[in-house]
Amino acid sequence: MSDWRDTMVDRPQDDDRAYMTGWTISGLAVLGAIVTVWVFGI
Repeated sequence: MSDWRDTMVDRPQDDDRAYMTGWTISGLAVLGAIVTVWVFGI
């Protein structure tokens, strides 16, 4: 196996607040999509 690094995948080392904000927004978007599908029965 080769060891690889990708800046789009690896957690940023210097800005934890931006990292957490991004994951929070992503999580809320997923929950919103799930609730929308559930409410409208799509």
